[in-house]
Amino acid sequence: MVKNNSQLPPLPRGLPADARHQTANALHSVALRLLRRARTADVKMDLDGPRASALSVLVFSGPLPIGRLAAVEQVSAPAITKTVSALEADGLVERVRSDADRRVVVVRATSKGRALLERGRAARVRVVATLIDGLTERDRQTLDRAAQIVAASLRRHAIPRVDHELTVAKQRRS
Repeated sequence: MVKNNSQLPPLPRGLPADARHQTANALHSVALRLLRRARTADVKMDLDGPRASALSVLVFSGPLPIGRLAAVEQVSAPAITKTVSALEADGLVERVRSDADRRVVVVRATSKGRALLERGRAARVRVVATLIDGLTERDRQTLDRAAQIVAASLRRHAIPRVDHELTVAKQRRS
C-alpha cells in the first residue's frame, strides 16, 4: 500500500491533542519532507550529509577548532576528524593555526569549499522555489511570515551549547 504523501502523520501517542502539539506535529513533518526534497539537489555537490553539514557550518560561521565543530555538529571527535579529513582531501577545508592562539588549530573552508557550498545552497533554494510556484501572493507571503516566525522562535529557544559555539565563532571573526 502506498501512503498518501500529502497527508500528515497523526500526532504521536502520549502527546496532548491540543492546537500547539498539532501545529508542532505538522511543522515537524513538513520540515522533514521539505529538507528531504531540497536535498535532492545535493547530488550535484557530491557530498554526503555529514560533510555538507560540516562545510556549511564552516562557511557560514567561520573557522572553528575541531572540538567546537564536533560540538556544533553534535558528533564525536573521531567522527568529525574523519569528516574534516575527507573535506580536506577534497580541498574544501584546511587546518590552520589560530591567529588568536597559535597553539590552537582551526578548520576553515577554502574558497573551493565556499563556492561548492554556495552552488549547493542555490540548487536547494531553486528546488524549494519550484515547490512554491503557483502559490498566490498571499500564500507566498504567509509562508514567508511563517518562516520568519519559526526563525525567531529558534533564536529564542537556542540550544545553548551549540548556538553559543556559533555565536562565539561569529564574534571572533568580526
